Amino acid sequence: MAYLCTTVKTEKGKEVVKLSPLPKRAKRTYLAMDTDKEVIGYVIPVFRASHEVVRGLTEAQEEDVTEEGINYVAMRNLFVREAREAMEVKVEKRTRTTHIRESAERMELGKTEWAEFRKKMNPDSLTHRPEFIVKPRGQTVWEGKTVKLHCTVAGWPKPRIAWYKNNVLIDAKAHPEKYAVESNYNMHSLEIKNCDFIDTAQYHVSALNVKGEVSSVATIVVKNGFCAEHGVTFETTIIDKFEVAFGREGETLSLGCTVIVYPTVKKYQPEVVWYRNSVPLKPSKWVHTHWSGERATVTLVHLNKEDEGMYTLRVNTKSGFDTYSAYVFVRDADVEVEGVPVAPLDVRCHDANKDYVVVTWKQPAVEGSSSILGYYIDRCEVGTHHWAQCNDSPVKYARFPVTGLVEGRSYIFRVRALNKEGVSRPSRVSEAVVAMDPSDRARLRAGPSAPFTGMIKFTEEDPTVGVVPGEPCDVVVTEATKSYVVLAWKPPVQRGHEGVMYYIEKCISGTDIWQRVNTGMPVKSPRFALFDLAEGKSYSFRVRCCNSAGVGEASVSTGEITVGDKLELPSAPGNPVATRNTDTSVVVIWGASQVKHLVGYYIEYTVVGTDKWMPCNNKPVKQTRFVCHGLTTGTNCVFRVKAVNAAGYSQSSPDSDAVVVQAAISVPGKPTGVSLVEAVKDYMVLFWTAPASTGGADIRGYFVDYRTVKGDVVGKWHEMNHKALTTTSYKAENLKENVFYQFQVRAMNMAGVSKASLASAALECKEWTITVAGAPVGLHVLEVRDTSVVVLWEPPAFNGRTPVNGYYLDVKKASAGEEGWKAAHEKANKMKYMKVTGLKAGTSYVFRVRAQNLAGVGKPSAVLGPILAQTHPGTKEIYVDVDDDGVISMIFECSEMKEGSEFVWSKNYQTITDTSRLTIITEQGKSRAIFNSPSLEDLGIFSCVVTNTDGISSSYTLTEEGLKRLLDISHDHKFPVIPFKSEMAMDLLEKGRVRFWTQVEKCTSACQVEYIFNDVIITEGQKYTMNFDKSTGIIEMFMDSLEITDEGTFTFNLVDGKAKGTTSLVLIGDEFRELQKKSEFERAEWVRKQGPHFVEYLDFTVTPECNVLLKCKIGNVRPETEITWSKDSIEIAEDDEDAQKIERKDVDLTFNIGKWVIKQEKPKEKGKKPTAEDVPPPPRPKISKADAGIYEVFLRDDRGKDKSTFNLTDAGYQAVMNELFRVIANSSSEITVVSTEHGIILSSMVTYYNEELRVGWLQKDAKIAASERVKSGVTGEQLWLKINEPTEKDKGKYTMDIFDGKDGVKRVFDLTGKAWEEGKVNKLDIQCSLNLTGNVWGEPVPEVSWTKNDRELVSDERYKLKFEHGKFASITIAAVTTTDSGKYALLVKNKYGTEAGEFTVSVYNPEEEENKEEKKG
Repeated sequence: MAYLCTTVKTEKGKEVVKLSPLPKRAKRTYLAMDTDKEVIGYVIPVFRASHEVVRGLTEAQEEDVTEEGINYVAMRNLFVREAREAMEVKVEKRTRTTHIRESAERMELGKTEWAEFRKKMNPDSLTHRPEFIVKPRGQTVWEGKTVKLHCTVAGWPKPRIAWYKNNVLIDAKAHPEKYAVESNYNMHSLEIKNCDFIDTAQYHVSALNVKGEVSSVATIVVKNGFCAEHGVTFETTIIDKFEVAFGREGETLSLGCTVIVYPTVKKYQPEVVWYRNSVPLKPSKWVHTHWSGERATVTLVHLNKEDEGMYTLRVNTKSGFDTYSAYVFVRDADVEVEGVPVAPLDVRCHDANKDYVVVTWKQPAVEGSSSILGYYIDRCEVGTHHWAQCNDSPVKYARFPVTGLVEGRSYIFRVRALNKEGVSRPSRVSEAVVAMDPSDRARLRAGPSAPFTGMIKFTEEDPTVGVVPGEPCDVVVTEATKSYVVLAWKPPVQRGHEGVMYYIEKCISGTDIWQRVNTGMPVKSPRFALFDLAEGKSYSFRVRCCNSAGVGEASVSTGEITVGDKLELPSAPGNPVATRNTDTSVVVIWGASQVKHLVGYYIEYTVVGTDKWMPCNNKPVKQTRFVCHGLTTGTNCVFRVKAVNAAGYSQSSPDSDAVVVQAAISVPGKPTGVSLVEAVKDYMVLFWTAPASTGGADIRGYFVDYRTVKGDVVGKWHEMNHKALTTTSYKAENLKENVFYQFQVRAMNMAGVSKASLASAALECKEWTITVAGAPVGLHVLEVRDTSVVVLWEPPAFNGRTPVNGYYLDVKKASAGEEGWKAAHEKANKMKYMKVTGLKAGTSYVFRVRAQNLAGVGKPSAVLGPILAQTHPGTKEIYVDVDDDGVISMIFECSEMKEGSEFVWSKNYQTITDTSRLTIITEQGKSRAIFNSPSLEDLGIFSCVVTNTDGISSSYTLTEEGLKRLLDISHDHKFPVIPFKSEMAMDLLEKGRVRFWTQVEKCTSACQVEYIFNDVIITEGQKYTMNFDKSTGIIEMFMDSLEITDEGTFTFNLVDGKAKGTTSLVLIGDEFRELQKKSEFERAEWVRKQGPHFVEYLDFTVTPECNVLLKCKIGNVRPETEITWSKDSIEIAEDDEDAQKIERKDVDLTFNIGKWVIKQEKPKEKGKKPTAEDVPPPPRPKISKADAGIYEVFLRDDRGKDKSTFNLTDAGYQAVMNELFRVIANSSSEITVVSTEHGIILSSMVTYYNEELRVGWLQKDAKIAASERVKSGVTGEQLWLKINEPTEKDKGKYTMDIFDGKDGVKRVFDLTGKAWEEGKVNKLDIQCSLNLTGNVWGEPVPEVSWTKNDRELVSDERYKLKFEHGKFASITIAAVTTTDSGKYALLVKNKYGTEAGEFTVSVYNPEEEENKEEKKG
């Protein structure tokens, strides 16, 4: 079928070819057509193929892409050319067949040429980065369903597609049962089968080719709507709760609760989360969490103070949540040396970079016997065990920048505190941090978004290769303390691809000399910490970039920064108020400390009557309320608080009022365990357990309520007893047989009645009998003391139907009735002994025991007693001893041994028959039980009874904590160590001598020291001098100098009897070489100072009078010492003019550059007028280009010589001029306004004017352009701005900007209002005053006088004459009139001559002038 082309003329007269519409089933054409179906070119089809799994781009593809830029340019030119040709095609009528054929012929071109062209053009002809045509959409699905994500991606070369779940690559082939990935014709999909709750995540799809990478995110939410717990409301109960816990550093502590979730649903488990201080805990090597399905536990391994805080268990269900919290306290481990501080805590890393990281920590609660002097920071590379100290001198701030890290390596840090007594144990190590660029770290945290680590870019060329980097920007001081200053900056925009490094330079305030700080090695990070700066001095800093091409320009200076602490210490907290809380805790509230960056508060307490303050918390808290736990009941305590921040501790707050540690009184808790112990036809015997909490006061009694139960119907509650019961049992009488009852009990104390207990089960009142256990026998007592006694018994002869599973011990005062019996404990005791405490000394008590089996509690035993609660005179307790060989033993002594008396040792009140654990040795009235091999098997209660006496006995409880303490003491006795007050240190002395020293805390006269260098013993001789002062414990070794062979390890080995001690100092590498240089320098300085020398080298200063002085200070000079000045290597002789500029005052030498040298006065004849040569020339400028040069001062005599140089050229000259400009600018006076007959003059006076000084005038912050009407200039030392014939436009703010070497000094004058009215005068009227001023110079200062019409004027009320600063002469005429017109003269005179300045003043009356004009008219 042929279709004709038709030619149509448009409105503009152009002919346009129109083709008939294409048929519906026409094959796809590859002709490019415009909107009017005109052929304009040929489109190369995009190759389509099946999608392959993402495996990365091949090396061949990467090589093909290198010519991408050239190919793109070629293709662009081709399309432009073809488009241009298409626009120039002649319009003619022809068929589509003819058109297509001609187009095909054009495309042939020639097979060889076209093949070469295609080789260059394909596949890069249409390359472009991937693009999402259709992005995947997020979906919400039910569990067990299947979901599918779809997307369409365009791009050439064909993009590679990868799917990720929460940034983790999905491998569909490895998990075909879960995932299925498809790719067909640029359409891609991810199918997730059998969705579960864990499939809820963010899914990323990434498309990547050589042009770049794009990604898109979709969220899948899986709902558990089709689950067994759907529609169920859960109730959560937390029981068996953990209490406030106390641990010690290094111990392991477990916390746990039992969780009951009702109702129970199969396979449903609540979410259990643990928090510390409201922050969720994550499992780590320090924290282990476990959920068994019923009990939730968290185990803290190797406790540290960082573990202290409020621990919260949160149980989440679909119906809500339940929580429980309690505080955990971590006490400090015992210090190794008495008086040293405890370890710091919470070491963290911030602002990590390639070779730099900031380490922060928190100060400990206990400083030791003296204040903390500072901290040492240690670092360790991950994977090694070598700790290196980062700072040579302790830092006071709890923040320190660590430099010198190796890029790419991981480090951990720890901190140690230092006071006068020594160094603390190290803190817990920080989390590992990688020394790397923050941008690289951010990419690693985000996870990979494609199979490659970053985006691939290809360019035709790299224009930045070989280019010197630009200057950094935004150089700022982020931290400034006494110890260091931290700089930060942004890298330059122009840096190249090879990366840049940085040099840092500093300049001391007042100088223009920049010194490079890191001369040895440039840094890689845009951070740098500078140390060894002088406190109180001001510095400026700048940064330079460098690469292989060279060093770039310096950045803009930071401006002057003064070295010193910027963060102030916290103020003392407000008065603390302590109130009762529980038997072992007190609530403390205080006023907040006013300080920035508060870290928290430490609370301390002391018992009244003592002076020892103990910490309540070992981790700072930020709240102003804290509950102090772990106190002793009944003690009288005082509290105080101190605040802490990075700068240190505040002063302690005032002491609180004393408070007694005891529970605040409240109503008691609810009784528990209401149960039936006996039932008859018309009564039932009830028993319950006293409430766990008494409310801070004794329980005074109980009230029992009852109600009837019939089926599911319950009656109303009724009181059974109107008088409080004193026991935990009750006989409910007058009940009806075969009726069901429920009972509840309430407790009462002085504060009121508690809430009712849980109702008992429905109990039927009918007679029943159960065989219970019989009464225990053989009751006796041991260890009778004033407040306690141990009761022992034997089991009953008859157990009842079931074995005995526990006992109850009752106690009462012997004088009390039956109502006085009280249970000594709540739960059944399975042991056959019990220690009864809380007895009152001097009171007699009786005891009884009841046995329990499954049937219930049996009848009580026979009463034992009365027993008098009183310690037998002479009674001694078992004590533990550790001898010098480390042997641990228990010792019991008895002074009342009788014939036949023996020591009987027991464990848990069972006689010891096995001697494998203990060896017992008895000598007269002393028995020793020696532990053969102490271990956890020995934990328990050890008691010893002396037979044939009046019950003399004692016991000792060995706990795990006590065993550990004893083992530590045993180890110290076996292997004693000589304690060092300070480790070996090194001092650099005069003449470059080196002193190695240490100090021991104590030693005997037999203590010996071995001095060792590199494992070789050294002795005193020509090179080494040793000294050991045993009275002070100071050990010293001196060396005259350090040589290359002295690099290594110096060690002092001490032996004092069995005790040994070793301390070493390692001097190797850069540290040794630096020390050697310092030693040589000190020696050279000492040699230099033996002769005449410079104490302060030649420098400059500018006085307030603008005199430029070169000055230096000399020392150790004699009268014969020769002092020589030179300029540009030419000596200044005594007859030179410059010699008169040199002055010496004691040890200070000065050279006044701008001093006006007066030539020697010539004798003159009497009556002869002085010639021009006799008149002194005008004063020279304070400094000029002629003064530039290199000035040197030499000192020499027979003892030696020294030299000092100052370069007053280029930068040195400019620095002097800048300082001169600063002095001039700051000497400028405020702007004044003076009216003249022509207009207004604004002026300011300066001490001195230099022609190089730049002065600018601005009106309303805009620069004033010079004109005939507005002019600015200088007359002498007066800077002025003249405004002739001022108008309203001249009103406003005027600013004089004087260059001061930096930003400039501005003087502002507001020419509005009164100032404008006073100054707005075109001619002097008769009400004005007249001021005439002249600048005078001369040496000596001349005498000044004024004349009018050759008559000398004197100062009075009308004429005010002034001569100021020897320079400025002025006359002011008040209330000027026409009579003041005349010829005025200013006369100046000194011994060199006289000179006069004459001028005429004409005063006009405006009214008279107007009258004259009218007459003329």
